[in-house]
Amino acid sequence: MTRLHVEATAGPVLVQDLGRPGLAHLGVAPSGALDRGALALANRLVGNPDGAAGLEVVLGGLRFAVDSDTWFAVTGAWGPVRVGGHDVGPYRAARVRAGEVVELGTAQRGLRFLVAIRGGIDEPPVLGSRSRDTLSGIGPDPVAAGRVLAVGAEPAASVPLLDDDAAWPPPAGAVTLGLLPGPRADWVTDAALAALHESPWRVSASADRVGARLEGTALERRVRRELVSEPTVPGAIQVTGAGVPTVLLADRPVTGGYPVVAIVEPGSLDRLAQVRPGQEVRFRHA
Repeated sequence: MTRLHVEATAGPVLVQDLGRPGLAHLGVAPSGALDRGALALANRLVGNPDGAAGLEVVLGGLRFAVDSDTWFAVTGAWGPVRVGGHDVGPYRAARVRAGEVVELGTAQRGLRFLVAIRGGIDEPPVLGSRSRDTLSGIGPDPVAAGRVLAVGAEPAASVPLLDDDAAWPPPAGAVTLGLLPGPRADWVTDAALAALHESPWRVSASADRVGARLEGTALERRVRRELVSEPTVPGAIQVTGAGVPTVLLADRPVTGGYPVVAIVEPGSLDRLAQVRPGQEVRFRHA
């Protein structure tokens, strides 16, 4: 059985698969990779099922070795990837020999690398998933230097051929996201809703897997009181009493007391996962 030996990390490194949906009635968020499409693609590149567990690496700095020959792929953020000191292309399967070191440099575009190993990371599942939920602490511990991760059995599918057209870096400029109406849109003024759609926003440095706070125009609340907690969904935009919008993400609380005035469409959430702090975000009607 292949094992992955972690030699160094810089930013957060988490084990993530496609999450544990359907458990909100137990107070459990879905969690899972924030850029779900990138994880699925990385897995397909090495012949894994889309939902196999991989590593979500913020900004890079991961270094690891394997103790037997295998394949890996890196998608999501765009930056240098090296095997045994030699550069390999992103968004493609690469062979790594036993004892060779794989290094992820600093992301040049995007925020989160997704790393798939052929066979998948084989940490013990919790409630049907190997994903780490950073809010509740459910799932495998964050990955640190010195950690040894088991890799699952060789999948039945072979490593497919894929041409270079599959590789595209996340945008460096403004990112446009689709926006759906929220159930409490009437709790802010018409001018606030217009500003949400028409004004530029920037992702705060405090953004994490729970939510991405947006910096820009304060949104005026028409209704000042807070709600009895209501269910939340991925992409829900809550507005605080001070008019600050926050987009709730995979590790969010399953209920919340701030009004949800709009919802980022599901198809845009992968793009939001790659937006760096300070990068511009704009919304369009979905």
